[in-house]
Amino acid sequence: MAIQWFPGHMHKSRKAIKEILPIIDLIIEVLDARIPYSSENPMIDEICGEKKRIKVLTKSDLADPELTSCWINYYKNKHQITTQAVTTEKPDQIRQLSQLCHKLVPQNNNQHKTLNVMIMGIPNVGKSTLINTLAGKSIAKTGNEPAITKGLQKIKLDDGIMLFDTPGMLWPKVENEKSGYRLATTGAIKDTAISHDDVAFFAVDYLLKTYPERLAERFSLAEIPATEIEFLEIAGTKRGCLGRGGRVDIERISTLLLNELRSGQLGQITLETPEMMEQELIDVEKQKAEKAKKEEERKQQRKNKK
Repeated sequence: MAIQWFPGHMHKSRKAIKEILPIIDLIIEVLDARIPYSSENPMIDEICGEKKRIKVLTKSDLADPELTSCWINYYKNKHQITTQAVTTEKPDQIRQLSQLCHKLVPQNNNQHKTLNVMIMGIPNVGKSTLINTLAGKSIAKTGNEPAITKGLQKIKLDDGIMLFDTPGMLWPKVENEKSGYRLATTGAIKDTAISHDDVAFFAVDYLLKTYPERLAERFSLAEIPATEIEFLEIAGTKRGCLGRGGRVDIERISTLLLNELRSGQLGQITLETPEMMEQELIDVEKQKAEKAKKEEERKQQRKNKK
């Protein structure tokens, strides 16, 4: 799935972030625990460079706990980045982030200096809910629609931290096609920008291979179907997602499946692993090299014709 989505307010926010970055002591990068790699914004590395960082895996109650541990260890051992999994079901986990910030950026003798912390993440990753929990009151707008926050906001916390909230930003182009599908599967991309049945085919293909027992339990299946379309046909029949002539409405059952996956009704599911990510990075680089090679060949052909 090729995704290009760069609204004007995101471009403005990127410029604003660069302007205030010199005064920022620490960055909290908010990721979706179900898709840590796909919910990483490569622009953050580009913009923030060597700034100290905490990766926060939100919605951990919806993710596979074993794979969440794998991701935490991966970031710690390979990238030396402190990572913490949190869920709104356990607010104390989120409140501990303030202590972690002070621990990573000790004030030394200047105990009265405010710690400037910037919080960043893609749309609909749970950033605003996290901010409201840290602040102890409703400050940041929340909602199931991506891109709720439109501009930079400053929020003063009670423990000597000034929190700079940024709008959820997607990068101009998601180069990894599989990451695009995962972003769509978890709801990081507006539903109006995707085809539910296309995304559902991707999700079911992965679930049949990785979590077949979840599908069998949720949809009361005696046997696991061999293909995506077979599953959607069976599931659609069981759920009454029928159109004219008793045919299964694939769009309707696809929407239902995605909603149940996003809400956790299919159980704790993670859509990628560090090993998958490493291989996909290699694949993307190969595709880019092949594309560059073909483009160079086309240029040479045009030059020869002249």
